[in-house]
Amino acid sequence: MFELQWPWLLLLIPVPLLMLFISTNKKEEAALRVPFFEEVAHLQTQNHHHRIKANTRSLALWSIWLCCVLAAANPQWIGEPVSMPNSGRDLLMAVDLSGSMEIQDIDDHGHYIPRLIAIKRVVGNFIEHRKSDRMGLILFGSQAYLQAPLTYDTKTVNTLLQEALIGFAGTGTAIGDAIGLGVKRLQSRPDAQRVIVLLTDGENTDGNLSPSNAADLAQQNHVKVYVIGFGSDLTSRNGERLTPINEPAMHEIADKTGGKYFRARDLEELSDIHNELNQLEPIESDKETFRPVKDLFYWPLSVALILSILWAVQFILAQRELNHAGNNQ
Repeated sequence: MFELQWPWLLLLIPVPLLMLFISTNKKEEAALRVPFFEEVAHLQTQNHHHRIKANTRSLALWSIWLCCVLAAANPQWIGEPVSMPNSGRDLLMAVDLSGSMEIQDIDDHGHYIPRLIAIKRVVGNFIEHRKSDRMGLILFGSQAYLQAPLTYDTKTVNTLLQEALIGFAGTGTAIGDAIGLGVKRLQSRPDAQRVIVLLTDGENTDGNLSPSNAADLAQQNHVKVYVIGFGSDLTSRNGERLTPINEPAMHEIADKTGGKYFRARDLEELSDIHNELNQLEPIESDKETFRPVKDLFYWPLSVALILSILWAVQFILAQRELNHAGNNQ
């Protein structure tokens, strides 16, 4: 279906006619008696050719103006409605970037790697394989930040996760603030689609909202929080004291909100957890439809450009003829 996006712009078409109402000072010339009929007839013939050329130029200018106005109105071709299935989940991943995330205690087949590297590897793969889910990313340390809003562009979400560094959000651990921010971003979504996946390795040490109060807030807003606590069971490694996970607090968050608490000590356990999250039932919601739109403004604009070039060439040639005639006289 053809339509104009801004049809009211067509009201500009008669604007050039306003020039006809601008008063001009006409000079009256005295009449002359020309006794030579043949010369007069020759002048009449020249005037006739000039009138034809003038009319042609006027038509070209009007055509250029009409094409420009039509292009400005933005003609479009609207395609047939296309249905988009809207089944899936809205998952907000809240990832801990506190200072303890750089501790190398995650077992990767006998080789220990930093906690954040393990998160990027496994969670990145989890994000990439989301097909109909919308993903969002919250990064938190001493403060919580929304790094990526809910989107089907999971590739960008994964890229932002891979670029995250320790210290981006401070060295503390504001678990409550991360949950509170996630609840705020999910309030506009249907109740059954509000899910936060919280990945943390320690205890709440910073922020304005306690994990318990954040869990109450999530419960009131029907937001499920799945908590993944990761890190080894070691109390120290290479002489460095490791902060234990506050598992009772993590269990409280999951139980209050109807989610679940998982414990990940190595890459294999972390992968198993994400496989279990994959089993979450997708939610069928109303189908979304859209009509593909193809802009056509470049067609009248191209015609206007071609006519402008032709008009300019004709004007230059006419000027050269006048100059040549003047030189011959």
